[in-house]
Amino acid sequence: MNKIFKTIFNISVLFLIIISLWPGSLIGYFLYGDWGTQPDLIKNPFGTAINHFIYYFYVSLIGLFVYLKSENFRNIFYGLFSLSVILELLHIIIPNRSFQIVDLMGNILGVIIAYSIVKVYLFFKKL
Repeated sequence: MNKIFKTIFNISVLFLIIISLWPGSLIGYFLYGDWGTQPDLIKNPFGTAINHFIYYFYVSLIGLFVYLKSENFRNIFYGLFSLSVILELLHIIIPNRSFQIVDLMGNILGVIIAYSIVKVYLFFKKL
């Protein structure tokens, strides 16, 4: 079962990298036929930052639970945190993409909240 979740985690990270580095919105193109439209998963006043939070939370939660008992646990956290910052900063130079501080905050919060949930889980598991 753990092998399946590792595969899901790796595919999810690859998908994250592809949709982040693609010049334009791949999801917007597949849903609306428009490279410039960023779809909102949830209608909200923050725009696509919620999408960023949800996806980074999802990827982080899977990755942290998969590598929970591994020595790579901390490296997964640092790697996802770094990836969230690097991919958003690369939007400065990628055509048809733009750096958004609220998207960066959504990325970082997704990783940190997933890490916090795993740490709380570990704390209560010890009791």
